[in-house]
Amino acid sequence: MTGMSLSDVVNDSPQGPRRRSQRAAEKRRKRRRRRTWVTALILVGGLAAAGAGAWLGLRPLVSSITSSFGAPDDYKGSGTTPVEVRIPPGATGTKIAALLVDAGVVKSAKAYLNAADDTPGSSGIQFGTYALKKQMSAQAAVQALIDPSSRELKKVTIPEGSRVPTILAAVAKATGIPRAQLDAAAKDTAALGLPASVKNAEGYLFPATYDVEPHTSAGDLLREMVAKTEDTLGELGVPAGDQHRVLTLASLVQAEGRHPEDFGKIARVLTNRLDKGIPLQLDTTIHYATGKYTVQTTNADLAVNSLYNTYTHKGLPPGPIGSPGSEALRAAINPTQGPWMYFVATDPTAGTTEFAVTEADFMKLKAKYDKWQKAHPGQ
Repeated sequence: MTGMSLSDVVNDSPQGPRRRSQRAAEKRRKRRRRRTWVTALILVGGLAAAGAGAWLGLRPLVSSITSSFGAPDDYKGSGTTPVEVRIPPGATGTKIAALLVDAGVVKSAKAYLNAADDTPGSSGIQFGTYALKKQMSAQAAVQALIDPSSRELKKVTIPEGSRVPTILAAVAKATGIPRAQLDAAAKDTAALGLPASVKNAEGYLFPATYDVEPHTSAGDLLREMVAKTEDTLGELGVPAGDQHRVLTLASLVQAEGRHPEDFGKIARVLTNRLDKGIPLQLDTTIHYATGKYTVQTTNADLAVNSLYNTYTHKGLPPGPIGSPGSEALRAAINPTQGPWMYFVATDPTAGTTEFAVTEADFMKLKAKYDKWQKAHPGQ
């Protein structure tokens, strides 16, 4: 054994070749395992790439399917062609949504309702006619409905004391409703809802500011004015049988007074004279009978043959001489307590009214008015 290494001894032993074979087999197995992992990684990468490609191709379809169950269909932008939509009084959000869909404004009711839920103030949308556009986004439609400028509305203001011809002229100018239609509607007192005994709309068209929607008829607007008069009288507690008298008295107070603080005393003068059977002797009723709007009254005017001539006829005239406002109505219902029997507009320019108990004091006030009239001839 001298001169031989241990490896020579091992290799020359019967176990040597077997061990070499085992080591070779182990190397082959390791190589196969590495190939398997590489193949697996390649397959996983391929599947991932294929999956990503498939998702890119299917995503629009999946998104479409998802949207049908989730987010509602909606247009984009501020719309195309103009369209009018009328929201009726008391309309709910669901009703508004349906109207907008029917008009082609929004694409779906759900889109509108979602946008309304997300928008402060949407619950306060008022009834009326709105200028919108077809194919608006739901959010744009909601914003338009809460914007007052989108509402198609005209306003007309009727001042206190206005007579029917003046009222109708103002309405025609502000709204575009033909004057002929307004004249016809004013004459049809039954259609206006006035009592059968009332043959003239004078005094019953309440002075206020009115919102007039497109396509409002003459009759509809005048009926609204009459209804406001009736509502106001009802709120003030005036019985139906006394309303015409109160309106007539209040119209005189409105015509004779410039400042509301004088209304109660003017009403008291008129009531005191009526109670004593003394003619009211009001120039304003003469002006109504003659169709004038001036302050000055001539002797010819005083001789006019009319039941509205309160110089020649005792008591109240047959009806109002204009439309009284709430302050004049309150004064007529509850005059200020006092003994006054006369009043004079001593300075019509400033609207100054003074009161007197005796005829002598009245003549002093009249002298003040005569002085003003000389300084303002023809007024």
